[in-house]
Amino acid sequence: MATAARERRALPDIDVPRAALAVRVLRRPEVGAFAAAAVIFVFFSVVTDTFLTPAGVATWLESAALFGIMAVAVSMLMIGGEFDLSTGVMVGSTGLITGVLATHAGVNIWVAVVVSLVVALAIGLANGLMVMRTGLPSFIVTLGTFFILQGLNLALTKAITGQVAIQGLSEAGGFWDARWLFGSSTTVGPALQVSVLWWLVFTALCTWVLLRTRVGNWIFSVGGDARSARQVGVPVLQTKIGLFMTTAFAGWLVGMLSLFRTTTAQASTGVGVEFIYIICAVVGGCLLTGGFGSAIGGALGALIYGMTYQGIVFAGWDNNWLKAFLGAMLLAAVVVNMYVRRRAETAGAAATKAADPLNGGPTAESAEPAADTGAERGEAK
Repeated sequence: MATAARERRALPDIDVPRAALAVRVLRRPEVGAFAAAAVIFVFFSVVTDTFLTPAGVATWLESAALFGIMAVAVSMLMIGGEFDLSTGVMVGSTGLITGVLATHAGVNIWVAVVVSLVVALAIGLANGLMVMRTGLPSFIVTLGTFFILQGLNLALTKAITGQVAIQGLSEAGGFWDARWLFGSSTTVGPALQVSVLWWLVFTALCTWVLLRTRVGNWIFSVGGDARSARQVGVPVLQTKIGLFMTTAFAGWLVGMLSLFRTTTAQASTGVGVEFIYIICAVVGGCLLTGGFGSAIGGALGALIYGMTYQGIVFAGWDNNWLKAFLGAMLLAAVVVNMYVRRRAETAGAAATKAADPLNGGPTAESAEPAADTGAERGEAK
């Protein structure tokens, strides 16, 4: 009994101290993107006169918003361990569906918007089912979806309208009411497009889901190790299908925002930008292997892109520099994210080890010498 008592005192239930503030900050996926965004903001604020004007701010925020909504959804999907290469063409597809129904079928604009949403969600569902049921890589499945949608956008639009663009949307019934929701702008301060508000709300919602709900835990689990997640009861099938449907919903939303902003829809809209969404997610801290990342990081990655894209225009530079910047930014983000994460994990492990009594950390005797010494003397008596 005395031996057992001494063992309990030697291995007390002590609170392991939280990691240092610097370690906790470095563990956040979006910390690198935040620093990069601050640098780019300061740089273009100095080298251009237009960047910080109300019109300039509204311009690069609108650009960042349209990319940011998709980047946030793609970030969640990448955290779940999957890719979606049909996100860009989905933007054009939903806009064309709405435009064709409203201008050539005489359908009310609200009905056309709902129909395009249903179609988008159905495509997301099909992508998720195909990936999960066949075991094929999501890269291959969504690449196939990309080409199917691109072909349909061109062929069907040309067959129905005789051209590859939809015009005259403003004459459709209910257009101006719907434009208030998808294409209006603020009247106080800078004329910010409503897309910026959608971006902020969507980012906040996705962040809440990831950090404060059971679904968020499921997303991180299936991205880290789907087999282990399934063994502990995580609904892997439903979680991944939900993520594909989320990217489809984001594609629909960006499609509506673009459609009601310009009142036209092109068959080529969105083609080629799917990799920009992935770059924004990676710059925001998402790992290509899944299980790590944040919605805020994806939003910051899009903000970096928006500021750089418009900053180059404001500075009067050749737009071709943007592609070079994207490539360099992607490589730098991958290297920095891996380095920072490893350093944070090493520092966190060292702090935990230092606090562990089994590894030379504080024990009851060292933590409370007076109480323990008195107890030992009482036992000796």
